[in-house]
Amino acid sequence: MAEPNTGRAAIPRATRRRAGAVLRPLTRHPRAVALLRRLAPRSVRTRTTLAACVSVAVVMLAASAVVMLLLRVNLEHTVETGAREETRALSRLAAAGGLTPQLPLGPGTDFIQVVDAHGKVVAQSQNLTGRPALAPTGVHEGHRTYNLDALGEKHDQRVTTVTTATPTGPVTIHVGASLRTADTAEDITTAALAALSTVLILTVGALTWRTTGRALRPVEAIRAEVAAISDRGLDRRVPAPRGDDEIARLADTMNAMLERLEAAGIRQRRFIADASHELRSPLAVLRTQLEVAHTHPDPKVRDTLVEGALQDTERLQALSADLLLLARLDATGQSRAEEPVDLTDLVRTTVASRSTDPHPVALHTSVDITVPGSPLWLSRLLTNLLDNAQRHAGRRVTVRLTADPVTGDAVLDVANDGPRIDPGDREKIFERFTRLDDARSRDDGGTGLGLSIAADIAALHGGSITVRDTSDGVTFRTRITAVPRG
Repeated sequence: MAEPNTGRAAIPRATRRRAGAVLRPLTRHPRAVALLRRLAPRSVRTRTTLAACVSVAVVMLAASAVVMLLLRVNLEHTVETGAREETRALSRLAAAGGLTPQLPLGPGTDFIQVVDAHGKVVAQSQNLTGRPALAPTGVHEGHRTYNLDALGEKHDQRVTTVTTATPTGPVTIHVGASLRTADTAEDITTAALAALSTVLILTVGALTWRTTGRALRPVEAIRAEVAAISDRGLDRRVPAPRGDDEIARLADTMNAMLERLEAAGIRQRRFIADASHELRSPLAVLRTQLEVAHTHPDPKVRDTLVEGALQDTERLQALSADLLLLARLDATGQSRAEEPVDLTDLVRTTVASRSTDPHPVALHTSVDITVPGSPLWLSRLLTNLLDNAQRHAGRRVTVRLTADPVTGDAVLDVANDGPRIDPGDREKIFERFTRLDDARSRDDGGTGLGLSIAADIAALHGGSITVRDTSDGVTFRTRITAVPRG
């Protein structure tokens, strides 16, 4: 069998190498790279649409190639089967000595030629009358190639060649089967697949462009709203689309962040205003005392004024230290130290160091408790609670450390027998610069930051502070998550 070369050759390798040699320097040139980057789509919508179209195009190209290959193989197999049947029939006829000079053409057969061992044509179809015997001109794709220009046809041929014995000697039978139907079917299928692929790619591109635009419209609204929010407009919120998809969750997260920023801004402005007020009063008093002491002629009065100035200086120093600690706590945020702290030993050491306090402190601990955190800050938490208890206690202060029987959390109670706190003020006392008895707190040297610092330290360690009434006073209860026991 043989098939003529139809001229459908792939791009030569040398041509591809020359094209690559031309394009490769362009990719290395800075201006070419910059141009390619500028031409690259920047929009997510455009990139998504292009990616969808390219993906569909690749899939359709691969599918079309498979379809065309299967179609071609099937059609050629059908043609070859018909040619082989025609060849077997002629072989049986030749073996019986029934060949005639003119042979009829069967369906799908283009020509027939029978040649004897000496190269003489002994029988042929009418369209090859007077033509010499076919001679191979080469090998194409594993098949012999024959010169069929005598037929005046430009379509492909599949030539089946069989040698058989006859009463007058062996003969070679050539049967040429036309691939005109296969070529026509291939062309029609190629055009149909190209049209279908084009329509499908355009449809996918349009749907992707529309769907992506609708999906990204809320994102653009969120971006525009966030861009319009300034440090003075933190009360604004981004539009939240309906549903529970990723964009809706993004909007909810952005609004939650804006709420935190707004709360932090309000807290910061209130803190700055309160700090300015708290610093302005002692500084004014200190300056007045020093000016009077500087000009007063009586040494005793000057000593009294200087002593008052020293007290105000100590108060300013304590206030500055508390403000710096609050700034550190605010900067720390939610990151908590994970150093194991022996809370029982820390409580015992802190209480023992306060032996000179105006009221005795009774300590009750029965278990060893370890918590993750910072020993310096936990000590400051207990110190602030003890300072508050000492300031308001009548005669005694009690510290009790226990473990919650259910959760295992550390429970630290600091109680005093002073006046109780109204339920409406139990949250307010933990705000910065809050004094329920402002005059007495100033006289006792309180800054109004002790309980706020204690609450922030407890929150930083995953705990909380609550106020509870007792039969003889008030208790500040601190809960801190303990290290699980192994």
